Amino acid sequence: MPRRQGYALLIALVAGTAALAAAVAFAGSLLFSGSGARPQQITAPDPRSVARTPAHSTGLWAATWTAAPIDGVTDSSDGGALNRRTIRNVVHTSIGGDAARITLSNLFGTRPLVVDHATVSSRPVTFRGSRTVTVPAGGQTVSDPVAVPVAADSDLVVTLRTPTAEGPATVHERGHQTSYVDTAWGSRRTEDWRYLTAVDVHTTTAAGTIAVIGDSLTAGTGSTLDTNSRWPDVLADRLRGRYGVANAGIAGNRLLRDGTGVRATARFERDVLDVAGVRTVVIALGINDVQRPPQETDPQRIADGLRSLTQRAHARGLRVVGATLMPYEGYRSWTPAGDGVRERVNALIRAGGVFDHVIDFDAAARDPFRPTRLRAAYDSGDHLHLNDAGYRLLGSLVDLTALVHEQPRSDQL
Repeated sequence: MPRRQGYALLIALVAGTAALAAAVAFAGSLLFSGSGARPQQITAPDPRSVARTPAHSTGLWAATWTAAPIDGVTDSSDGGALNRRTIRNVVHTSIGGDAARITLSNLFGTRPLVVDHATVSSRPVTFRGSRTVTVPAGGQTVSDPVAVPVAADSDLVVTLRTPTAEGPATVHERGHQTSYVDTAWGSRRTEDWRYLTAVDVHTTTAAGTIAVIGDSLTAGTGSTLDTNSRWPDVLADRLRGRYGVANAGIAGNRLLRDGTGVRATARFERDVLDVAGVRTVVIALGINDVQRPPQETDPQRIADGLRSLTQRAHARGLRVVGATLMPYEGYRSWTPAGDGVRERVNALIRAGGVFDHVIDFDAAARDPFRPTRLRAAYDSGDHLHLNDAGYRLLGSLVDLTALVHEQPRSDQL
């Protein structure tokens, strides 16, 4: 090619590149135009993996906190006006980072959810550049990254304001953490998390997140309010910021049947596999299938259901750790036949082939002189749920080397 033609081609390429860059910049200015932008209608659940990281950053996005959506509620105590108030969700982090993003869910709503103001630690949150977002009934949305420092093992306040009364509100009930709803009559305490289902952080120090799925024993029923004494909290403390812990426990949840929340086999992808930065899955499920009516009488069905979760996690390249079922004699639903099912499920789990690694909650928590009962020192009083000491025990049982597949620096990583 003659040199002059080569110069002409080079000039044309440079000019074209400049024009393209200008067009992209102009489009970006329209998308991120701030509070004056039009409200964004999210027509389908946002894939968690496509949210943007800060420019020129290294590291990864990982969940520091999650709560599985359970139900839709309509508050009638003030004429249904609760949904149009300001909600201050207080959550406890497991890992820290230099930026955050939040997930809002309208899973159980029957009308669009409008949020016209959101903050993380008082820092404004945007959604595709807008301060206002509309989440369709049954959908969810992930915010833009917010440049805000997030400390590990600390309380974080995520504030949401909804200007309309449409509902029902998608909630995680009985979170064992005090949050607040501001109404015309002042601030109201609540243990429910409303609309907020995840807080992710951008981290350069953590290696990912451990996702835990379970029932009330994972959600922390029997633990002391506002002390973060659930066993996944104890596990997070032992991991010392190296891995986040995402708690997807739902009190009353079952493996094979819908009950309190949809069955675990149906929510597994949403609440576990889609968690940002997930590296390992911990499963502690099955006791409600044994003891809640209609009671499952076939231990093989429970073991097969647990194995199916493991197989689905393996398909994503994830390691799976699972727990045995603890005793519950003395609880109102206990029967010798039901306890026999529990023991046979545990035998199948211990035999191998259900999980990659087993945590024997049953062996550690049972009374050695009456193995069908919990040790009195760990019993919350109802003979099914644990107290703070019991949850500390469960959190201490997890073998960190089996959990994260790496050699620790010490027993506490």
